[in-house]
Amino acid sequence: MIPYDYLIVGAGLYGAVFAHEARKAGKAVLVIDKRSNIAGNVYTQEIEGIHVHQYGAHIFHTNNKDVWDYITQFAEFNRFTNSPIANYKGELYSLPFNMYTFNQMWGVVTPEEAAAKIEEQRREITGEPKNLEEQAISLVGRDIYEKLIKGYTEKQWGRDCKELPSFIIKRLPVRLTFDNNYFNALYQGIPVGGYTQMVANMLNGIEVRLNTDYLEHKAELDALAEKVIYTGAIDTYFDFKLGALEYRSVRFETELLDKPNFQGNAAVNYTDHETPWTRIIEHKWFEFGKDKNGNDLPKTVISREYSSEWKLGDEPYYPVNDEKNSVLYAEYKKLAEAEKHIIFGGRLGEYKYYDMDAVIASALDMSRKELV
Repeated sequence: MIPYDYLIVGAGLYGAVFAHEARKAGKAVLVIDKRSNIAGNVYTQEIEGIHVHQYGAHIFHTNNKDVWDYITQFAEFNRFTNSPIANYKGELYSLPFNMYTFNQMWGVVTPEEAAAKIEEQRREITGEPKNLEEQAISLVGRDIYEKLIKGYTEKQWGRDCKELPSFIIKRLPVRLTFDNNYFNALYQGIPVGGYTQMVANMLNGIEVRLNTDYLEHKAELDALAEKVIYTGAIDTYFDFKLGALEYRSVRFETELLDKPNFQGNAAVNYTDHETPWTRIIEHKWFEFGKDKNGNDLPKTVISREYSSEWKLGDEPYYPVNDEKNSVLYAEYKKLAEAEKHIIFGGRLGEYKYYDMDAVIASALDMSRKELV
């Protein structure tokens, strides 16, 4: 007799949502992960009372009430609002682009003055923008592009903006109001107690095996379940037989500092080309610098982020959804659809840049189709 209805490969958000729903539907479930921890890339580790986002800042935001109602079963969320700062060679600017930014950039005071300045600079581009640089200038003008977009984007993608396709920034939010709320979402915050605890709550009562590499033990693991939910990289599953999909990776340098405040904000983006990191995260500000009892934390933890080209063995962070990779993924998707006992899901399984709420929505959608 096959012991499990579902083997779920990956204990990240997609896997945890599906596992929770399957168990609720009375299914026998086994979750495995090759890492030594649950929660995938939303994993948080407590250091000196601070929940450190080990794989980069994860700020939950959504306009989807169903997703919000679902996820708040597993954690209480605080009221953190993402208001990053841009540092361009020591000049500080508010993000997203709003009246504070325009005042800092040009000294303008009214929305009319700001709109006129942007309109004047946008005129530099005539005709259809041919690349990311032209697209950005056509949206926000030369000054903002040069100081706040160019260096950051080139570090992030490892390519000149003139070589990047325009569709990467189809639109840039320009607000003619004094509003620093980056996401502008109806629901936003950070789970109190960290993401790892939230995912642990989702997996409560479910068997989880860590340090277990599915592809190394595929035959014996497949034999344990009727069906597999696979959230790893789709090209890795097929042993790269059509070629490797491209990703960008991120490297972190994390430091514990014996001071209460390093930069006064959760996220500071470094938008000049010369600074090698893209941003610095100061994790304590996701929970307002307080411990669980509401006391001020005496130390701080910062992480410098470096964007890098992905190579085999690196952690894949986000897909390079250009034309070449999209065509290759479509071929892998055909192979995936032929695998009748496997469902491919999540950021890596679907080769898709997913926000957290979209991952949850996708997993819920799949569980509703699958668990009828």
